[in-house]
Amino acid sequence: MAAKAGDNPDSLMSLATVFCLRNLKKTMCYQGFRNKLCLRSDIFLPSEICDKLVNTYMELVHTDSNFEPEESFFQLFSDPRSTRLTRVQLREDFVRDRDLEAIKKQDLIELHLTYCNNLSSRSLKALSCFRDTLVSLCLFGCSNIFYKKCGAPLACNEDTDEDEEETPASRHALETDFNFQGFNRLRLLNLGGMPKELDPETLLKPLKSLTSLDLSNVQLLGTSFLTQWRDRLASLVLYNVDLSEELISTVLELVNLRHLDISQESRRISKFKMTKKILTAIVQRLVHLVSLDISGHIMLDNCTVPHFEEAMGRPSIEPCKSSIYPFQELKRPLQFLGLYDTTLCNVTHIPAYKVTGSKNEDQVLNAIEAYTEFRPELAHRAINQLFDIARIQHCSQLLRALQLVIAALKCHKYDKSIQVTGSAALFYLTNTEYRSDQSVRLRREVIQVVLNGMEHYQEVTVQRNCCLTLCNFSIPEELEFQYSRVNQLLLKILEPARQDESIQRIAVHLCNALVCQVDNHHKEAVGKMGFVRTMLNLIQKKLQDRMCDQVMEFSWSALWNITDETPDNCQMFLNCRGMSLFLECLQEFPDKQELHRNMLGLLGNVAEVKALRPQLLTPQFITVFSSLLDSKADGIEVSYNACGVLSHIMFDGPEVWKMEEPRRDMVMEKMWEAIQSWDVSSRRNINYRSFEPILRLLPQSISPVSQHWATWALYNLVSVYPSKYCPLLIKEGGMILLEKVLELESSHPDTKDMARKVMEHCENFKEDPMETNPGQDANFGQRG
Repeated sequence: MAAKAGDNPDSLMSLATVFCLRNLKKTMCYQGFRNKLCLRSDIFLPSEICDKLVNTYMELVHTDSNFEPEESFFQLFSDPRSTRLTRVQLREDFVRDRDLEAIKKQDLIELHLTYCNNLSSRSLKALSCFRDTLVSLCLFGCSNIFYKKCGAPLACNEDTDEDEEETPASRHALETDFNFQGFNRLRLLNLGGMPKELDPETLLKPLKSLTSLDLSNVQLLGTSFLTQWRDRLASLVLYNVDLSEELISTVLELVNLRHLDISQESRRISKFKMTKKILTAIVQRLVHLVSLDISGHIMLDNCTVPHFEEAMGRPSIEPCKSSIYPFQELKRPLQFLGLYDTTLCNVTHIPAYKVTGSKNEDQVLNAIEAYTEFRPELAHRAINQLFDIARIQHCSQLLRALQLVIAALKCHKYDKSIQVTGSAALFYLTNTEYRSDQSVRLRREVIQVVLNGMEHYQEVTVQRNCCLTLCNFSIPEELEFQYSRVNQLLLKILEPARQDESIQRIAVHLCNALVCQVDNHHKEAVGKMGFVRTMLNLIQKKLQDRMCDQVMEFSWSALWNITDETPDNCQMFLNCRGMSLFLECLQEFPDKQELHRNMLGLLGNVAEVKALRPQLLTPQFITVFSSLLDSKADGIEVSYNACGVLSHIMFDGPEVWKMEEPRRDMVMEKMWEAIQSWDVSSRRNINYRSFEPILRLLPQSISPVSQHWATWALYNLVSVYPSKYCPLLIKEGGMILLEKVLELESSHPDTKDMARKVMEHCENFKEDPMETNPGQDANFGQRG
């Protein structure tokens, strides 16, 4: 069988790395002075392992809510004699000055810092320690690194007070003493988002050997300084930099450029007009170009061939056939061409292997891939276009689309716009149409990023999108690996007294599905999270509003499920005024059949717990249960469940019946009449996982009517759904107990007759296990 999309297993290296990080004290470390984490003296790790440990650690911190960060983690790599770091990638506010200071003795070759806003000028001193070895440096979005904290000097001792770590860098105290003097090996530098107060020319002047420079969102006072690298620079990124004739002229002198990015965020804010003349000059002068991004520019119409010429022939990437005049002079197709948010992406013949744009799915996916890391504002728009493709058309590159959206959600979990559009796209990319092509591993990744979104955003749209996406999964099976977490998040959503109605409905539906068909220990754990109390609070609110809607019905259904064979949850129901709410709902909504069925199913679970039955044995409750025996609501379900509650109460014997009214014999008579009125071939809205509560009512003479109800229940189920319930009854020893019913003199003749028929059904099933019945395809409801 071929592997499904996204089903490649993790490498042994990856698995071992994650295990070690989750178990540092059991594998590599010990608890030292003041509980500080220390590396064991017999541990010596090469750079391949150390790099993997640090980079995986950062990934776990940002994507796994169950992972506990270690305060002194980076101190483990302070001594290069035992741990060697060479390539490190750190991101977001989690990274502090002390983390860089901890590794300053390492001979780093690559250091990528992205959106590390808690770094101050203290970290510039640590950076200087890497100057002899550093080849690649990224400071994208780390603008605070050029500012002092509370006016602290650049030089700082290692015993800096912890409180200073929490102090934000002052935007008024610019660090002016730092430059890249001595960084002689530095070849690749990303200063995207550098503060406008800094002069790039002064800062970069010492760097003689740069081959790649990213100055995204940087304000350039002059442009001539770029020519110092005219013979070396192979990559130049000037995204969102104000273009001018002078800057373009300077760029054209960098004749060895292979990658040029002069794109803008949007045509709406772009003041520069991209002309045919400029594009032609770029193609003619920069002959080594393999990658060009001119996204977001206003393109003048004279750049493209007439429509009637363009429409001729199949789409081609050959430069001579290009629909864009300037690109006809290319010697070969470009590897990459950024045309996002331009009119040029809509032409037919584009001489590039990979194009970003909005014309089709391929261009949109290329845009998400190209812009996710450093340009979330563009990735957000591209994901929104992917959402439309998945919703209205059909996504033909499903695996790639899912992986790109997942990567964007992980990379920008604090970016609301990405979370909104990404979670919406995931809803359509995981629905039934695409499900068969997705592996277990891929679907688990989707679940995890969805839960991350729910965890960090209480905003209505994100919560709704995430909840809807979870509805695309088989519940509870596919969510079981995150069972506790997803329940906690859903209960948190339902906590507010007044919640968005649609989110409330979806969240309650999910809660109900999660406690259906799961082991009792799962139900007990969820009960301890406050599940029962939360559902009853929702019911209380709906009662106050005098509204019986899906939220009300789902809440009772969820309580029915979570109390199944879990006495502790049944006790919580009683302790939280559950019976009062039951009576109020009966009175307020006398005609709501589904509601009545769910409530009586729940009370059937409570009645199965011997220690709790005395709380049901009151004149008020017995009168209500007795009156419901006559109910025709939902077929026989309400009457059946009411009779089940009373059957367990009767099983405790006449000595516990302390009330004068209603009399025990009169209630038993009504039970007999109700059972006689039911059609034994009735299809059921119920699903038994075990017959144990029913079977305990068989071999006894205390309450023949309870025995009769139990026997009727078995007769109905094995008659209508033999393939489901005959094996279950045989497995749980029901045949032996039915024989005892036949032996007891106290058993009613009708009860014995039904018992024989049940045994015959099971015997026939054993002889012909292929027996089928049209009723078996019923969509079972859940027995609480």
